[in-house]
Amino acid sequence: MEGIPSKMRNLKMNLMLGKLYRISRNNRAAAICYKECLRQCPYVFEAIAALAEMGLSSKEFSLLFAQAPNRGGKPPGDFLDAQRWWNRYVEAQCCIASHDYKGGLDIYLELMQRFPNNVHILLEIAKVETIIGKNEEAIMNFEKARLIDPNIMTYMDEYAILLKLKSDYTKLNKLVHDMLHIDPARPETCIALAAFWERKDERKALTYAEKSLRVDDRHITGYIMKGNLHLSLNRPDLAVTDFRGAQELRADLRSYQGLVRAYLALSKCKDALFTAREAMKVMHQSAKALKLVGDVHAISSSGREKCSIIFQARKFYESAIRLEPGFLGAALALADLHVAEGRNKEAVLLLERYLRQWADDSLHIKLAQVFAATSLLSDALSHYQSALR
Repeated sequence: MEGIPSKMRNLKMNLMLGKLYRISRNNRAAAICYKECLRQCPYVFEAIAALAEMGLSSKEFSLLFAQAPNRGGKPPGDFLDAQRWWNRYVEAQCCIASHDYKGGLDIYLELMQRFPNNVHILLEIAKVETIIGKNEEAIMNFEKARLIDPNIMTYMDEYAILLKLKSDYTKLNKLVHDMLHIDPARPETCIALAAFWERKDERKALTYAEKSLRVDDRHITGYIMKGNLHLSLNRPDLAVTDFRGAQELRADLRSYQGLVRAYLALSKCKDALFTAREAMKVMHQSAKALKLVGDVHAISSSGREKCSIIFQARKFYESAIRLEPGFLGAALALADLHVAEGRNKEAVLLLERYLRQWADDSLHIKLAQVFAATSLLSDALSHYQSALR
């Protein structure tokens, strides 16, 4: 590819060379190729995503757009409209690359109004919702994308993992069947098979996760799935290697969460805390990263410093709730902390406040456990029944 003079390279050549440089970890040369792609055609989404991940700002993208030729003789109105939505799309990509997932999601939802039923935007929205833990909304958008294009494969491994978490094995079975029919060799298909087999045979699931990485050794979801399977099989040392493999490609909240779990399983509390704090530093807009630091403090609270460590955990949980008021995970963790300190009344008040806004089984279960611990058995029974309903 380098033997072709730069002035002779067309769009496909520059895109291919950019990918090859990036795989070879030559980001500087990759950026030059991707920028050339956008000068030739500003709508190459692969180049936009790659440059955003490499740290290019939205202002630098605008300069590239200004250098692109306005081919086709389109009317100025259409050109300006295209420039507006393209700039917003670039902003969304830059937000997500810098872990401002809420900012990116808001822009994508705005673009969705301009381009209703656009599969690419639907998938990007679903992917971001998966990252920030809006699982129900993500499932709904993945399903909407599949209705528009039943042969879509992009991010379908993420959809499979969500279906597994929800224990919706009927839909997962249908998804795996469809993916095997469309393209059995894709890494997404291997991950979907791993998710399907995890409940029945974790070792077989691990085989499929490993196969996904043989197909594409830069497939981040493959490393995360493999790491979680190694944790399930009580191999935290191998899980550490897997999650680090994911992080080398792109910092992802799930790889930080997996690393923390693996370090705690290995009783490496200092490493776990360092990793959680790194996640908080990288993802300063993320309530889940704040909760991760709180989790490490809560788990490692023992000995003479127990009170101060629990105070630290509570501080991080409360910060996570302030940042994202609807974050159930932080509320449940804070309730557990209240119970551990004997503050059952505060735990009940917190959980009941959330219950007014969220009809969630986990809230009912947590309330039932608190009531049972304080011998209010009729209240506990009522909430267990609500959870089952």
